[in-house]
Amino acid sequence: MKIDVVCPLESFRRFMILSTCNSFIPDEFIEDVNVFPERPVENGTMYVEAEDKETLRRSRDLQFARVSNVLGIIYNSKSGLTKLKWRHIKDALGKLSGEASGNSVVNLFEAEILDENYIKRMRRYEKP
Repeated sequence: MKIDVVCPLESFRRFMILSTCNSFIPDEFIEDVNVFPERPVENGTMYVEAEDKETLRRSRDLQFARVSNVLGIIYNSKSGLTKLKWRHIKDALGKLSGEASGNSVVNLFEAEILDENYIKRMRRYEKP
């Protein structure tokens, strides 16, 4: 499904956690809105472009980084079916665009980035 929405940084962070590490992220990292998961290219890129970044811990195929002043995020799933980019617009808002698999759409809904109406509109639009 094609994605083209404006959403808060915190919502996209929640999506990233739901999609990759919800079952094993340390509680103190969940509570810190400045901590993001990252992943190398060979495992499906998750990269946060920020003015300042500090790696806190590595766990499985992820690293957790504390960031400040996020400019953009690249999220590519391991399967390659989801390719999303979040770009800072103003304050904590950014434009999210790209393609999302069915599983990612569920997580975008759970993270309150997409609502039912958006999903229904896009499904109608994308049907041949």
